[in-house]
Amino acid sequence: MKINFVACQLFALLAAFWFRIYLSPSHASSAVRHAFATLFGIYFAVFCFGWYSIHLFVLVMMNYGIMNMASIPNIHRYSFVVAMGYLTLCHISRIYIFHYGILTTDFSGPLMIITQKITTLACQLHDGIGRQAEELTAEQNRLAVKSRPSLLEYLSYLLNFMSIIAGPCSNYKDYIAFIEGRHVHMKLLEVNWKQKGYDRLPDPSPTGAVMYKLCITLVSLILFLTLTKNFPMAYIIDNEFLDKTPFLSRLGYLYVVTQAAKPKYYFAWTLADAVNNAAGYGFSGVDEKGTFHWDLLSNLNIWNIETATSFKMYIENWNIQTAAWLKRVCYDRAPWYPTALTFILSALWHGIYPGYYFTFLTGILITLAARAIRNNCRHYFLSSVPLKIAYDVVTWAVTQLAVCYTVAPFVMLAVEPTIKFYKSVYFHMHILSILVLLLLPVRPQTHSVRRAQNQAMLNSIKNKDK
Repeated sequence: MKINFVACQLFALLAAFWFRIYLSPSHASSAVRHAFATLFGIYFAVFCFGWYSIHLFVLVMMNYGIMNMASIPNIHRYSFVVAMGYLTLCHISRIYIFHYGILTTDFSGPLMIITQKITTLACQLHDGIGRQAEELTAEQNRLAVKSRPSLLEYLSYLLNFMSIIAGPCSNYKDYIAFIEGRHVHMKLLEVNWKQKGYDRLPDPSPTGAVMYKLCITLVSLILFLTLTKNFPMAYIIDNEFLDKTPFLSRLGYLYVVTQAAKPKYYFAWTLADAVNNAAGYGFSGVDEKGTFHWDLLSNLNIWNIETATSFKMYIENWNIQTAAWLKRVCYDRAPWYPTALTFILSALWHGIYPGYYFTFLTGILITLAARAIRNNCRHYFLSSVPLKIAYDVVTWAVTQLAVCYTVAPFVMLAVEPTIKFYKSVYFHMHILSILVLLLLPVRPQTHSVRRAQNQAMLNSIKNKDK
């Protein structure tokens, strides 16, 4: 972990508390809040990445020009091509100029987040101005942006200090509501507080959520410093290890090294979530028990990850905001093969290391196979509690091993170690997935069916509003 990254995020945490207390909507105008968030974000970017931060600003300003000059029917296409094109060029420069090296000033992370935000805003602007409400899903209709943002609003959304270093990506309307002081209020209005004995709307504080997330961050940091260094992924392709270790033991060690690789992600994403919460951003609503939740921007659910009983459940709880971005800009808009196109976009967004493509192409295969097994077999195990427990135990073990098998190339990066690893485990998940797809009937959900379902949902919401 880079010292600059940790220092910036800790300073951002302190700034976020100050921002919420002294620049709250009741004390400062929206323009002041936008300006502060933007200027501090720019300062953090320059402090962390030096002259490399110019790439962030160039991409931001290029797409501001596109957003104001491009026609609405094409604004999302042009923004997507330019943002992803620029990001890809930067990825190429890293792999070919620096020969797989990780730069001490690696600016690709913030550039990836800004790319998400640019394409998110462009799609939502296209939805709000260029399409009819009947053409949109319920979610697209809720998030649609009805007018082009001002330069200050645009810069604040893309470069604010809460998310410039480690994200996450959020929706433009949610961010503007937060700056203008409507963010929490809108969520509270969804609850009938008089029935709960309140005379007025409560004022939920994020302090408890921030403290809880900082505790997770501390534990993750300790695990990173103690486990990650001692269980390197490279050991699973060490010749001596392969010669002396039986196949099942190799799978067990694969699980261990994959677990050891997670704490750095838990640390970075949970700390980023805490920074946003400390600023008062990230309130997601109230549950049936009246508990306030601050997980609108959470990037992972550790419990659901570690107990996932399906590949889909695992993916949905890992890097949640990126999964939401992929769904909104690709899966929901793809005319065909949405699953494959979404995985390919995810690989391209992450970079051009060959290991990424091994991971995501393998992910497509395993996702389709897991879906076929679930659709064809799961209902046989729901008739009794013991059968359901047995099914959950088996699917948990298979899911965890499938994830380990899939993500190993993501860590190894290069082709040679990836092929060596897959040979060492006999390509077993690839072979099993292909056999499943050949033997079990697959019932793909077509784009037209998904659109019909989305339209039915939108109509249902409209009828409730009436």
